[in-house]
Amino acid sequence: MTEITSKKRPKHLDLINIYFPLAAKASILHRISGAGLFLFFPVLLCLFGDSLASPEGFDNFKSIAALWPVKIVLAGLIWAFLHHFCMGIRFLLLDLHIGIGKEASRRSAAAVLAVSISLSLILWGVLL
Repeated sequence: MTEITSKKRPKHLDLINIYFPLAAKASILHRISGAGLFLFFPVLLCLFGDSLASPEGFDNFKSIAALWPVKIVLAGLIWAFLHHFCMGIRFLLLDLHIGIGKEASRRSAAAVLAVSISLSLILWGVLL
């Protein structure tokens, strides 16, 4: 049997130099935001439970939430939730065969990024 190797195949993928379309970047961010939400969910649930347990627990929560590193993490989690939510709606529409064309897919990915970032900025201004 003859081998059909007209060009050399790479031995590894150089992920830094590969061009990803906007839809692929949005999809990767969807996975990252889901993982971040999954990992921080127990921490948030514990803090929420403590804040509802007693007035002292609520004061403890307020003092923790007032720290700048915690505010930055909370801001990131706000963006992660909004991006994951908006991208999930996009994936549901794609499952219904709505917007599966190349240009429509690019536009919907751009819309997801624009909506999630703008809603995040609004909520950051209100909550933090």
